[in-house]
Amino acid sequence: MSIRKVNSSARYHKLNNSDEDFVDSQFQSLPTTFPTKAVALAIFLFILGTILLVIGCMLLTGYIDVMYADRTWPVVTLGVLLFIPGFYHVRIAFYAWRGYKGFSYNDIPDFN
Repeated sequence: MSIRKVNSSARYHKLNNSDEDFVDSQFQSLPTTFPTKAVALAIFLFILGTILLVIGCMLLTGYIDVMYADRTWPVVTLGVLLFIPGFYHVRIAFYAWRGYKGFSYNDIPDFN
């Protein structure tokens, strides 16, 4: 069993010995940075999911001639699996960029 030392930039404050349940420092927000990699991945997932959904729907409706019909549903399924998280995170990034109340870049997971 090994113990790993973690470098942390967390600041600890001594609690007051009062009957209050809340401390002012717990309500201070951290400085936000733009998560470039996460937003780029979200845009990529959104675009690729949209393309796969459009192609899958065109295959299902017969607009594109299907040589192998068993490959249609996997294209639609993969398109849905890529579109949903991509759309969700692109929407959060857009609303945070526009400054809507309740949306922040902290809501998007960062890969740093």
